[in-house]
Amino acid sequence: MNTHITSKKQVPLAETLRPKTLEELLGQTEIIEKGSPLYNLIFSGHLFSMILWGPPGCGKTTFARLLSKHLDCVFTELSAVNSGIKDLRSVIAAAEIELETTGKKTLVFIDEIHRYSKSQQDAILPYVEKGTIFIIGATTENPSFQVIPALLSRTQTIVFNRLNDENILSIVRKGYTYLINTYGKIELDPKIGEFILRYSSGDARSALNLVEYSYFASYNEKKLTLEAVEKLAQQKAVKYGVQEHYDLASALQKSIRGSDPDASVYWLAKMIASGEDPRFIARRLIITASEDIGNADPEALNVALNAYRAVELTGFPEGRIPLSMAAIYLARAPKSNETIKAIDKALEDINNGNDFSPPAHLKDSHYKDAQKYGHGKGYVYSHNDPEVKQNFLPKELLGKKYCG
Repeated sequence: MNTHITSKKQVPLAETLRPKTLEELLGQTEIIEKGSPLYNLIFSGHLFSMILWGPPGCGKTTFARLLSKHLDCVFTELSAVNSGIKDLRSVIAAAEIELETTGKKTLVFIDEIHRYSKSQQDAILPYVEKGTIFIIGATTENPSFQVIPALLSRTQTIVFNRLNDENILSIVRKGYTYLINTYGKIELDPKIGEFILRYSSGDARSALNLVEYSYFASYNEKKLTLEAVEKLAQQKAVKYGVQEHYDLASALQKSIRGSDPDASVYWLAKMIASGEDPRFIARRLIITASEDIGNADPEALNVALNAYRAVELTGFPEGRIPLSMAAIYLARAPKSNETIKAIDKALEDINNGNDFSPPAHLKDSHYKDAQKYGHGKGYVYSHNDPEVKQNFLPKELLGKKYCG
């Protein structure tokens, strides 16, 4: 092994390349864009507690560290995985002393705060309420389900976005450039970036870890192939660009529409294996339930909606199971495209000039002068007299059929 490598202190690449300024933080435009309401709130100088909700490797920890520097406060990090009430009390005691002696506020970063039990979260409450400490809780889970209401009401939830393709490719290039400049040049297969992009699924830390492992695994050969990166990742590269993104979504919906559960599961699996955002898949299932099944089986929409919620609650890889459950259910359900045809037909009429006001008897008659304008006159309350025939369409469209 080259002594140039072994003599250096071994700091993970993801840590080495962690952004040093807020301007370097990728993928969170709404938060770091100067002048935006969220930016103005965060950087007003008025410290407040917050929950950062977003997928792994999107910059939550980095943001917390940089914010503490910006606000010049004492910064302490805890992980909910290996800390408990005893650790919390120790941090709170130190914060009380700091506040009394120096006047400095303490910002406590709690990684994976959703892993704290109710009693542990309760223990934080009085100190957050009094301003003894301010917290930044980071979570990959929906805080509405994982953080107790009392703590949620005392914090501001800020949503962090999954890093997009451009962000990840930029990070991958930066990683290899740093390693080459620091340790020496190697030849890179141009397909590696696309593979790491799909492998990482928007997780910058995951992407940089694979960059680091792959570089040193090929250092002696001075050449890094796609096959070598695949072996390190223990998965085969799946071609998945923008076109494939839409092609596979189309194949999934058309297979469900055609009532083929086997094909539906296959295209679902290919989307998952390719690193597709599971929330995108779940949204596609919601659309399919509405567009291709509709009122032929109204329960289909509930199944799709519950799959989306299950994915948010469980994450991956567990989330693949409710997605599969929903895809199979939708494929086997009876089909009807009445809902999309009806609404599109009505919209087409309106866009083509058939844009009419409600007849007078259908207009709101609950305000003082409505009677004077004839609003509600002649309307029959349908629950009292369901047999009475009334015209509910504009007179210009009487007899028009949108459904069936």
